[in-house]
Amino acid sequence: MKRRQFLITSCALTMASTQKKITAAENTKKIKKAVKYHMVAGKLSVQDKFQLVKDLGFDGIETRVALGEKNRGLVDSYLDASQKTGLPIHGVIHSSNPTLKEAVNQASYLGANSVLHVVPYNQQIGYFENYQQTQSTIRAAVSNAEQKHVMILLENVWATFLIDPVSMAKYIDEIDSPMVGAYFDVGNVVRWGWPPHWIEVLGARIKKIDIKEYDLNIAMNEGMRDGFRQPLGSGSIDWEKIRKELAGMKYEGWATAEVKGGDRARLADIASQMNEVLQI
Repeated sequence: MKRRQFLITSCALTMASTQKKITAAENTKKIKKAVKYHMVAGKLSVQDKFQLVKDLGFDGIETRVALGEKNRGLVDSYLDASQKTGLPIHGVIHSSNPTLKEAVNQASYLGANSVLHVVPYNQQIGYFENYQQTQSTIRAAVSNAEQKHVMILLENVWATFLIDPVSMAKYIDEIDSPMVGAYFDVGNVVRWGWPPHWIEVLGARIKKIDIKEYDLNIAMNEGMRDGFRQPLGSGSIDWEKIRKELAGMKYEGWATAEVKGGDRARLADIASQMNEVLQI
C-alpha cells in the first residue's frame, strides 16, 4: 500500500473516533458556504462579525494566519468567537509564507482543517530549482500536518507558476500525502484556461474552492484585474458546467467567497449570489 493510501485510511479512522470542539471537518453531505473574515466590514467586535456571518446563512469562515505573541490576543478572539457563535473556522490563509508548520499549528488550535498556501515563484533562480525548493518547504511541514489532521492546500494564483492543471496535479502527487491537495480558485484560472477543465484534471485533489467571477471582455478592454469586478454569475464563467463537474466528483467541501466584502447588505448579496451559481 502506498504511503498516501495508508495515511488516508489511518487518518479517516482517527478522525472518525475523535470528538472535537467546533471544527470544519464534519461532513454535512453538501457544499458548505463561507467567507473570508477580512471581507466583513464595519466597526464590529470579532464575535459580532462571526455572528453576522452566521446569521446570513454562511456555514463557516476563514481567517488569516497571525503568528507571534503580539497576535495571540487576536487569534484567541477568533477561537472565542467561533465557540460562542457556533460558526466554525474552516481554514486559515497563509499565502506564500514559509512558516507552514506554525500555520498548521494555528489551524489546529482554531479547529480548522486546512492551511491555504500559495506556491511562490522566485524568478531569480531556475524553474526546476524553484519547483524543488517549494516542494521541500511543503514536505518539511507534512509530518506535522498529518499528525494534526490539517491539510496544506495549494491555491492557483497569478504568480505565473503552476498555471495549468496537469502541472499542479503532478506537483501535488509528487509530495504524496493525503494532507496536501488543491485549493481551487474558480476565477483565477480564467486568465489561462477554463474552470471545468481544471476540475476535470484535479478531481479529488480539490479539497476546497474559492468562489469569484471573472469577465474576459472587461479584462481585455479595461485591465486584467478589472475582470474580477462582475457579480457572481455575470461574467465569463460557465457555472452550470462547474456544477456538473463538481457533482461528478461528488464534491462536498467548502466554497469560500473571495470578492469585495462590505456590510450586512453586501454580505447578504454575496450569500445570495453563491446560492445561485452553486445551486445550494
